[in-house]
Amino acid sequence: MKKIYLLLCCVVLISACQPAPEPTPQPSATSTTIATEATIIVPTVTEIQPSETPIPTTTSETIKISAKDGMTQIYIPSGTFMMGGMDVYRENDELPAHEVFLDAFWIDQIEVTNGMYGLCVQAAECRMPVEVRSDNREEYFGNPEFQDYPVVNVTWFDANAYCTWAERRLPTEAEWEYAARGNDKRNFPWGDEPPNEYTANFINLIGDTSRVGSYGEGASPFGVLDMAGNVSEWVSDFYRMDYYAKSPSENPTGPSAEEVFNVMRVIRGGSFQDESYDLRVSNRNYIEGPNPKAQPNEDEFYGKYSVKIGFRCVADG
Repeated sequence: MKKIYLLLCCVVLISACQPAPEPTPQPSATSTTIATEATIIVPTVTEIQPSETPIPTTTSETIKISAKDGMTQIYIPSGTFMMGGMDVYRENDELPAHEVFLDAFWIDQIEVTNGMYGLCVQAAECRMPVEVRSDNREEYFGNPEFQDYPVVNVTWFDANAYCTWAERRLPTEAEWEYAARGNDKRNFPWGDEPPNEYTANFINLIGDTSRVGSYGEGASPFGVLDMAGNVSEWVSDFYRMDYYAKSPSENPTGPSAEEVFNVMRVIRGGSFQDESYDLRVSNRNYIEGPNPKAQPNEDEFYGKYSVKIGFRCVADG
């Protein structure tokens, strides 16, 4: 079952096989250069919109560009949705499915990239990724070839530091699921059909991460990309298996530190290695976050990391 202490990635095994060629992005995308302290390649919203999946019309009221890192942010209006598992693959920690109301917020359209994260490192506000490699690429972070691929090997501590620097924050579980699902009870961001090579990077079809925004047909109802597959994503919440039974019906933020007996933090979305059922929008997973009782020179102070885990940020509406 999935509920393991995901990849104790301080000792990530290095695969000897080379990743298969990546599929042509759907739709094909080009890059635009953002003028920063270092040249960062960032895909723009117009380049990575899917060609067939209906997306709300983008206007100055529904998208904005962060001056801090060039990230395109999508406006998610306030609303009510059903949160939790409603399909045959649902697990106990996804139950009960329950109605949640959320205030409006903005969410990053794509996962934070190596290039974006590099700006925070340059500003001395973020640590370097714990490892600069990816699963099958020895030179990944800092390599211009992978500037617009998702940053990995970052702990919850690192992701939180980045979002703070970028004047945003990590999403709550509820915000993440609403942005991925919308209000029609779908099981995947694009609907109820299982993932395929055009909607998500999963089951090692590629063998590593993909360029952000490469799967336009996998967009969520709001036009948010890569919320299934590619890399799993840190969210702000502590993990508690039975939290949904007592979760508030408005703007839940997860259990408090006093309500949990460990340092587990939730991750969402599934990764390039995961099976299709792990990509469901209701799927919850977890791994160790920062341990405040540890010392700053100890790994436990920052928490675990993985070649499969990245993140995105949100801002209040």
